[in-house]
Amino acid sequence: MSDSLQAAIAAIFLPDTELSLADSEARVRAGAAEGRVAVSITAGYALEGMRAALEAAIAAVLAPQGLSLASLELTSRIVSHAVQPKLSPLPNVRNLIAIGSGKGGVGKSTTAVNLALALAADGARVGVLDADIYGPSVPMMLGLHGRPDSPDGKSIEPMRAHGIEAMSIGPLVEQDTPMIWRGPMATSALTTLLNDTQWSELDYLIVDLPPGTGDIQLTLSQKIPVAGAVIVTTPQDVATLDARKALRMFEKVEVPVLGLIENMAVHVCSNCGHAEHLFGEGGGARMAAQYGVPLLGSLPLQIAIREQGDAGVPVVVAQPDSAAARAYRGAARRLAVQLARRPRVSPSISASLLG
Repeated sequence: MSDSLQAAIAAIFLPDTELSLADSEARVRAGAAEGRVAVSITAGYALEGMRAALEAAIAAVLAPQGLSLASLELTSRIVSHAVQPKLSPLPNVRNLIAIGSGKGGVGKSTTAVNLALALAADGARVGVLDADIYGPSVPMMLGLHGRPDSPDGKSIEPMRAHGIEAMSIGPLVEQDTPMIWRGPMATSALTTLLNDTQWSELDYLIVDLPPGTGDIQLTLSQKIPVAGAVIVTTPQDVATLDARKALRMFEKVEVPVLGLIENMAVHVCSNCGHAEHLFGEGGGARMAAQYGVPLLGSLPLQIAIREQGDAGVPVVVAQPDSAAARAYRGAARRLAVQLARRPRVSPSISASLLG
């Protein structure tokens, strides 16, 4: 009976996704006694934020058999995954995930911040590095104020907001000061921000890249250990054309592309509920199929996403039960599952890096 129970529970979908526990390679154990069932689930991604939904789904599976759920044990084992050849994961950072786009204006920074907050809401330890030296926007989106602390005058303490850590050049310069730097100066600033920040032990460090495929992207791809990349695009052809260039860049430098996110996919009128594809339809899905990478999510075009980002309280935090927040959570969970399926770093290397 336990085998059939385990199979039935493993077929349950992760909330806000079409992926089952079995699809995500989670390990399910179930034991029944006197009509009550104890369930244990172990996965390579954070689970705690899904507890209530999983409890309800498991109870629904058990009820037709006259069984009830006695207990649910959730165990997350997020490990370091393989990075580019000849590089090793950073100390205290298990997985660095680059969020890129081929062009500006596709909502990449908004997507990066909300993905980070969605991963944290599920129980992961998450940080965000704003790698857009010329146009840092993460501080505003997270409501960060003041300058980061530097206890020893050399290293920098990360700033914190909404349960995640963050670092950006934004708080280190005057708000209206343009960064008139050549490529080497910008890439040096990025590596300094990354290496001199005293990150806590993080499961994921989300790196919000500037748009395009220039010096900063190449430096990150060639010198900084990246476990995977996500490409953000909008549906129209002009955006997917540039997104293809970003995807091919990561492929050439041997950074695995974990998937695509199609932003601004559909607008639903707040007055009448009419849905309209303002920027075209299906561009992200076609690109994902062409290059054989997953479509992690299609995100809506909503005024609340912009308003909450400008207010420093992103929609995943401000309106966690909204359709937009659910879309971000689904994309974040698909991202975490894709990474969990990747080859792992040697356990001995992981132990030496993370103590």
